[in-house]
Amino acid sequence: MAFSMYSASVPALVRILSNLSAILDKAEAHCTARKIAPEALLQFRLYPDMFPLVRQVQIATDMSKGAVGRLAAAEIPSYEDTETTFAELRARLAKTIDYIKGFKPEQIEGSESRAITLKARNGEMHFQGDDYLMNFVLPNVHFHATTTYAILRHCGVELGKKDYTGI
Repeated sequence: MAFSMYSASVPALVRILSNLSAILDKAEAHCTARKIAPEALLQFRLYPDMFPLVRQVQIATDMSKGAVGRLAAAEIPSYEDTETTFAELRARLAKTIDYIKGFKPEQIEGSESRAITLKARNGEMHFQGDDYLMNFVLPNVHFHATTTYAILRHCGVELGKKDYTGI
């Protein structure tokens, strides 16, 4: 079977973001059951120089929508990064999932060699589509999803590997 840019991007990102939403459900239930202010978890960071949970989710969604939009050479929606609750984060995840699911395979296929340029703090980053997806986007989305998971586990939310992988 030939490598499919669509299969490697859209279903993979939808799965990660869907699992992340389910993890946030468990985190909110944890706060309710233990009478913990949700902000305590939402603003928690593993180390002072790391982003808090809210920002981890925002980056995972930005990275995901940006990836699919760039691979399809489509306009990428901009989000304001104003979420302060679990419900708002889940709404952001749902909006991102809907955007990603809106692409058809023919819009993504053939993007392996598409030139992708990102503006970064230290200048521009240049990729080909396959390298961008496999070696930049997917590792970054997993990093931010994993960090969200790690923050919640550290804060006592009962999560397991199956919550992260969905398997």
